[in-house]
Amino acid sequence: MSIDEAHTLSRVARQWTDERHRQLVQIRRDLHAHPELSGQEFRTTNVVERLLVDAGYSVRRMSVGTGLIADSPGASGQRRAVRADLDALAMHDQKSVEYRSTVDGVAHACGHDVHTTAALGAALFFAEHPDLAPTPLRFIFQPAEERVPGGALDVLADDGLVDVESIIGLHCEPKLDCGTIGLRSGAITSAADMITIELAGPGGHTARPELTVDLVSIGARLVLEVPELVADELSRSGVETPDVKLVFGAIIAGDAANVIPTTCRLRASVRTPSIDAWERLEKVVVASIDRVLQGTDATRTIEYVHGVPPTVNDPAVIETVRGAAEALGDVAIVEAPQSWGGDDFAWLTREVAGAYIRLGVHTEGTTRLDLHAGLFDVDEQSIAVGARLLITSLAS
Repeated sequence: MSIDEAHTLSRVARQWTDERHRQLVQIRRDLHAHPELSGQEFRTTNVVERLLVDAGYSVRRMSVGTGLIADSPGASGQRRAVRADLDALAMHDQKSVEYRSTVDGVAHACGHDVHTTAALGAALFFAEHPDLAPTPLRFIFQPAEERVPGGALDVLADDGLVDVESIIGLHCEPKLDCGTIGLRSGAITSAADMITIELAGPGGHTARPELTVDLVSIGARLVLEVPELVADELSRSGVETPDVKLVFGAIIAGDAANVIPTTCRLRASVRTPSIDAWERLEKVVVASIDRVLQGTDATRTIEYVHGVPPTVNDPAVIETVRGAAEALGDVAIVEAPQSWGGDDFAWLTREVAGAYIRLGVHTEGTTRLDLHAGLFDVDEQSIAVGARLLITSLAS
């Protein structure tokens, strides 16, 4: 696409999103007021499906019952794709706004309502301007991003990436003001796994811990020693980026001050920005736990749940997005750092070239709240910014 063609496309996209701004905001607010948990996104799926079918897309519901895969009509061949996630979080919406969650204990505090609306905006644009799409398009509205190991695996199981040459996904970023996007080539998120350790012993009296297996003390040792042992072992094994965050979030043992319990449960998350480290983590973590337990006489079971790998952005796709953002003219571009958080978009970028983009949603001059906060909200102009960026990226 020439520079003149890119600027013309940008003007058309801007005019379209300006004219449809109210409609897009209404869609987002409707989704925001009716959030649904992972795997339960039936209403959300129905809303999106109706809009896509009315726009002429070929739509198929995913086999898990929620989520959609929509192809542009009358086209075949290699497709460019967009992925948006549908699910919400199990938490309370603490905002006092007319579109506050109507579902107690469920809230769109991670911006998936914005992701979905921006992707819908791009889909509706190309339904009206099919001549501006240089290739066939696919829009994937994915369930269960918040559930480990993620609904992206269901997309793959349903052949969602068959005939797809590249894929783009947006994610709200409250650290960036609306009108700014964050781009990064290479890894942009981290791997995230979950560990549960169950310890057992005979129990006893706290006056005589030396006569039994003191599970509380052993649990404390695991919390303090395992993270260091894991980091040391990864460094010795030659992992290129041995950075690991192994953090225990729960220890459950006993309920009396003078009783040594018979069970102790520990739960931890382990994160790394390194694919090399992630592929070795389970073996290293289990060996480190056993090293601490050696000689204690405690019995153990370990449940290690693989979450998601790091999301790795393809440099060529990132440069396409960068060029599209520059053509828009009103979007600032910054270098995005690699996050310690995880996203199951990573499974998709292991299959095809992709770009995971940070979309600024903060309103300048207001309190900056993080994702997953009860008061989290977005500058709704970011919906149009996201839609325009997707439009121009897909057409570039």
